[in-house]
Amino acid sequence: MIDSLSRSQPSRQNDGFADARRAMVNSQLRTSDVNTPAIIQIMNSVPREEYVPESKRSFAYIDRAVQIAKDRVLNPPVTHGLMLERAAARVDDNVLIIGANTGYLAALLAPYTASVTALEEDDDLFSTLNNIMKDSAKVTAVKGNLADGYKGDAPYSLILIDGAVDHIPAAITKQLAENGRIICGFSDNGVMRLAEGRVSSDGTVNLNSYADADIAQLTAFTKAAEYRFA
Repeated sequence: MIDSLSRSQPSRQNDGFADARRAMVNSQLRTSDVNTPAIIQIMNSVPREEYVPESKRSFAYIDRAVQIAKDRVLNPPVTHGLMLERAAARVDDNVLIIGANTGYLAALLAPYTASVTALEEDDDLFSTLNNIMKDSAKVTAVKGNLADGYKGDAPYSLILIDGAVDHIPAAITKQLAENGRIICGFSDNGVMRLAEGRVSSDGTVNLNSYADADIAQLTAFTKAAEYRFA
């Protein structure tokens, strides 16, 4: 079970964490081609330490994943930065985040989109996610199986799966709007990569890899493939 996480972003900023955020931006993001001003601004302002267990806050800004539940991690900052760069979120985007964890990626996206649906299946992670986001005007936390997506707010112009997949179920591809895009990770012969995809004419998703990245596998998506890598 996750130990203590605060309900919302703190009103006062710890100087050490603020310094760590600036170092993250300069040494991790900017050196990895994450330079879009809006992304730099939001990742320099959202307190990442508030989205990990209190006992692990000193590791919140390292360039590796942080364990937040038995089988789940908060992916490294640069992974989220690279996902946001390719997503190129728009103010009219209706977004679905699959594997929302405690809400960090949702917090990064919310200021620049119309709405964010944050889907989580783990009981403890969802409890924290729902508590953190309950006062958000743009983020809706929902609980359900990750592989099913969430039909309630579909269609989505943008879907982000915050983890690596072996397949994308048809249930999720059907929730993409026309010309909608999907961002996720996958393992290419043991090398973890990020990919962007769109729905093809036959209803499948063609994923095109665009960057190597440290991204954790999501066990909900370890079935026979339903997509093609280009």
